[in-house]
Amino acid sequence: MERNILFAKNPWWKGKEHFEEDEDYRKWKEKKIKWLPKALEQIKIKPFSLHFILGPRQAGKTTLLKLKIRELLESGKYKPEQIFYFRCEELRDYKEIDELLESYSRLRGELQISSSVIFLDEITFADEWFRSIKSRIDEGKFKEDVLIITGSASFEVMKHAEYFPGRRGHGEDFLILPLSFREFIEVMEPEICQKIPALLSLGDIEIKAKAAKAFLNFDELNKLLSLYLKIGGFPLAINSYAEYKRVDSSVNAAYLSWIKNDIVKAGRSINIAREILKSVMSKIPSPISWENISRETSIKSPKTINAYLHMLQEMFLIRISYFLDLNNLTTEFGKNKKIHIIDPLLYEIFEEWCLVELKDKENKKVEDLLASHLFRFAKNSKIFSEEIFYWQNSIEVDSIIRAKDRAVGFEAKWSNRVKPARMIIGKMKDVYLISKNTFEPSQRIIPLSVFLALLDFKIG
Repeated sequence: MERNILFAKNPWWKGKEHFEEDEDYRKWKEKKIKWLPKALEQIKIKPFSLHFILGPRQAGKTTLLKLKIRELLESGKYKPEQIFYFRCEELRDYKEIDELLESYSRLRGELQISSSVIFLDEITFADEWFRSIKSRIDEGKFKEDVLIITGSASFEVMKHAEYFPGRRGHGEDFLILPLSFREFIEVMEPEICQKIPALLSLGDIEIKAKAAKAFLNFDELNKLLSLYLKIGGFPLAINSYAEYKRVDSSVNAAYLSWIKNDIVKAGRSINIAREILKSVMSKIPSPISWENISRETSIKSPKTINAYLHMLQEMFLIRISYFLDLNNLTTEFGKNKKIHIIDPLLYEIFEEWCLVELKDKENKKVEDLLASHLFRFAKNSKIFSEEIFYWQNSIEVDSIIRAKDRAVGFEAKWSNRVKPARMIIGKMKDVYLISKNTFEPSQRIIPLSVFLALLDFKIG
């Protein structure tokens, strides 16, 4: 690979003051609203490490890398040439990754550099990308280095995870998702966020006490939730609203273009993905079966539908939740599934793409918002499994998270007045009714704006 290409991607090699010339950093500085990702302080630079940073397109992964580079340069602990960044999206396969890494290896040999921090952005769609990384780890070529790899599709990392056991060193996994509601509050109204305590667990006493304190800011939280339900947590949408007081159509078009490109890179058909998604959109939030989708579409194989929906989940666009047997706390994979769209903005994008007009869209967004936030809470918890579930009989519990010996349920009741309904089903002893306005903590009724504001996450 031509050396001038490497220099173009790493302007700080001319001197750390030239970091300001970096295009990604310049765009970040020009944004009306900007924030520091929480993962910035959690990524440890300790050789040897192989870190993976995953998340959907335009959720802030590249910005995170560039801010980490700025931090390293400002620390004075690294020469600029020790910090190597490359966006790998256009690389075809592991051979081109080999060529890239070999070019940098020759350069640092000439400069007598023995330890580097190497950022490989969006590497995971290069065919067999893992071969280049694995072979160099096995040969000891990275033993004094820190590698930070990002990808927009977790299946491209996870399906090759078997190649890296014992090869991660001090490395960790980080998940960068659109801003949660609490993070949205922190960005839009930081003084309000400072007043809201964070839930450390889902203990009943803690939930009731902290919800009571957060409820003191109920009017402000409801206004912010109303806005969040419209624009979601993707940075481009937030900045578009800050500038125009609306999400410009170009934002939706850009996200849809990225989604289509990633579907193609995953070896799937855009038209089939759209047809399946259109069927799903017409049924949200009801539980559905892959067989039912196959009967309503031209895709007659439930296995194909399953593959496409799991692809969309691995692209961080949807979450699939399964039926939970509340007596045994076991997953019933054969029963109908629920599909949740992970961010409110994606509703607008999918509605336009699939040519559907959803009724009661706000109600659907509310249930999905609750489910996606509970998934993030469970994923960062040491107590709950990294999944969300539902339960249905004559009544339904929208979202459930599961611990080893108990389950906690949450039912969205998006109406102005919610009546108490105590439910104890099997090993699920606690069920919270998540309301629009009603606040009766003794009856486990908490407004959505209050509950979501309490949920804090380590990452994403």
